[in-house]
Amino acid sequence: MARRRTARRAGRRTGGDGVMWALVGLVVAVPLINATVGFVRASGPWLLAATLTAGVAVAAVALLLVRRSHRQRDHYLRANAGLQTIDQMSGEQFEHLVAALLRRDGFRKVRVTGGAGDGGVDVLAVAPDGRLFAVQCKRWSNNVGSPHVRNLLGALAHAYAGHTGLLVTSSGFTSAALREGRAAELPMIARDQLAEWTLGCPLPDLLSPSPPHRLTA
Repeated sequence: MARRRTARRAGRRTGGDGVMWALVGLVVAVPLINATVGFVRASGPWLLAATLTAGVAVAAVALLLVRRSHRQRDHYLRANAGLQTIDQMSGEQFEHLVAALLRRDGFRKVRVTGGAGDGGVDVLAVAPDGRLFAVQCKRWSNNVGSPHVRNLLGALAHAYAGHTGLLVTSSGFTSAALREGRAAELPMIARDQLAEWTLGCPLPDLLSPSPPHRLTA
């Protein structure tokens, strides 16, 4: 009996301790909550003003960086607009020029992929209307023949399925290449159209309403 009474008393003390600590927690928590709410209310306008100021500053810096990037791109395009300058370029430099022209015309996610294992595609981009583009660039002095048209068409049928192809050259196309390209409705930019493109004519204007090809021997 004595043990049972002792256990009951201990149980009462334990339960009483739990209630006591809960009351102490409430006594401490209520002032802290009130203080936090009061701080937020008092600092609300200041926090809002600081947040807006930081947002404006970030937006201004981003805008300056974008404008600077556009100025650098436009300067680069003006410096490389002439066909004589293009004729002195390496294949890689020509690929980067085409990529810059695409960016100027509003293409997004422009990426130069040229090099070994590029799968016949040198530049990838997303057009303003959302179409995926796969571009092959040929900085050549000789005319581009039909095998290269077929290579690009093969890439579009397999590795780059769903992409719109574009074949750009600093020279011209053979009659066989033009026939195969037209049969496949493949957009092709030859030397004369390249000159117009570098001087500011947007790519969509060059490709519409009909491909601006000029037959070459």
